[in-house]
Amino acid sequence: MRNIEIIIGSQMGSAEYVAEQLAEDLTTRSFNCNLHEQPDLSECNSHTWLLVTSTYGAGDYPENLLPFISQLTEASDLSHISFAIIGIGDSSYDTYNYAATNSEKLLVEKGAQILIPTLKIDVLDEALPEDTALAWLPQLSEVMEKNK
Repeated sequence: MRNIEIIIGSQMGSAEYVAEQLAEDLTTRSFNCNLHEQPDLSECNSHTWLLVTSTYGAGDYPENLLPFISQLTEASDLSHISFAIIGIGDSSYDTYNYAATNSEKLLVEKGAQILIPTLKIDVLDEALPEDTALAWLPQLSEVMEKNK
């Protein structure tokens, strides 16, 4: 089985719910998913990460993600990591999906390799965030299959 770390940044629970739905789907695709609701860099042992995060307040990271972001900031080399990001935000704010955007920049600066472009979900769209994420997931799965 292939392993993937699903790192959750959720203030109100929506990103957590999306991450759980993705983990269920990935499990049916023969992935072993490790969900991290209180992520810690030392516990993310797989080289493939999926970060699912909302943006809180004025473009901030959710509180549960702050210690992990600090750990990433202090890390010197993440070139062994491949990642994808799903951001959940509200486009009526100027800081729409800043947590996802800033996470991507940070990971790339540390040498991590992005697998596919970040999915930015707008909660103002009619589709449910989990439905949008599940529709995107086959693209990620295909890329991960090629990179194994």
